[in-house]
Amino acid sequence: MSRAWFVAAGVLAVVIAGIVFWAEVRVRASALPSRAQYRSEWSPAAAAGYLDSREMWWQEWPHAQRDQGTVCISCHTVLPYALARPALRAQLHQGALTMGETKMLDSIEKRVADWQHLPPYYTDAAHAAPSHATESVLNALILAIYSQQDASLRPVAQQAFDEAWALQETTGANAGGWQWQDFHEAPWESPESVYQGAAMMAIAVGVAGDSYGADRAGHDRIARLDDYLIRHYPAQPLLNRLYVLWASAKVPGLLPHAQRAELLQSMAKSQQPDGGWSLPSLDPQHAPKKAFLDFLKRANDADASDGCATGLTVLAMEEAGVNPQDPMLQRGVAWLARNQDQEGSWWASSLNGFRDPASDMGRFMSDAATGYSVIALEEAQARNSAPLPARAPGAPSARSGD
Repeated sequence: MSRAWFVAAGVLAVVIAGIVFWAEVRVRASALPSRAQYRSEWSPAAAAGYLDSREMWWQEWPHAQRDQGTVCISCHTVLPYALARPALRAQLHQGALTMGETKMLDSIEKRVADWQHLPPYYTDAAHAAPSHATESVLNALILAIYSQQDASLRPVAQQAFDEAWALQETTGANAGGWQWQDFHEAPWESPESVYQGAAMMAIAVGVAGDSYGADRAGHDRIARLDDYLIRHYPAQPLLNRLYVLWASAKVPGLLPHAQRAELLQSMAKSQQPDGGWSLPSLDPQHAPKKAFLDFLKRANDADASDGCATGLTVLAMEEAGVNPQDPMLQRGVAWLARNQDQEGSWWASSLNGFRDPASDMGRFMSDAATGYSVIALEEAQARNSAPLPARAPGAPSARSGD
């Protein structure tokens, strides 16, 4: 009996060792970029090329297709594209919308115009209402961005806001917020994403302009949103608080001075020696599988600074009016400027599992990283009106392994 026990224990130990070894290999493959060469200074044209190619791929990807030729908005690919591409067009002196922007806007505007008849992205009982609410907020934010050149919100953008407000929760613990898509995929489709969604709506309100929501109904809706964000702020991970810092520049009183100072201190503590930030440090995961993944990443030195965390952190500081000469901000901008790869993208790894970074799905996090890095760098350039810092010739990249 004891011999059988020892044999079984030995077999189990071999199996566990094999799983750990396999997982470590997958962590290295999925978390570390395969391209070793990084640009000496960042290229807006290369970033635009990468983002355009990814948006066009998404528009044609079968899993992204929805009713009547429309396409779902993804937080990892479409939203960062919508945030970043207008600034890149200005930088590159491209007057007309790109094909990717045109296809994206045509799809969104069609869904907004036919909102009452088109089904939500997901029609099962568990996901129908949350997916509709999620889409409504993202529609409002993107159409507000593309209305900024106009004197006021375009009618389709106003309609998108109306549709989003109609789905705002008015009672219960979530009063003032929205239901949100939850597939247990951090950071944008998980239980914590409910708060991010509300912060995105606050950003959309700010983008819409000072006159938006001036009527009584609009004032009440925005007040409920502000109350929700303030009430739930203490329980949020650092990543979610970055969205509030970003929104606070557009919504006065949203983040009191003491909380802002405390948040900036937390951001400083999370900044890595190379000047960047790591997504796992901003959004630690506690589920067993994800906690094990985080452990392996740390053990393999694969939780390095990434473009998603660094881009969002730098952007939030810039939008909130942090002094451009602030050392923490300067180091973050410098990290972004020297970590664009030859393809035009910035790297980030998934919080949820192992993916080949060279595959289309494996690029989702790099899509987000590239979009947020571009916005942050464009804003830095506009604020400084000077060339961005570049890595000295021969200096190693943060993840080159040199």
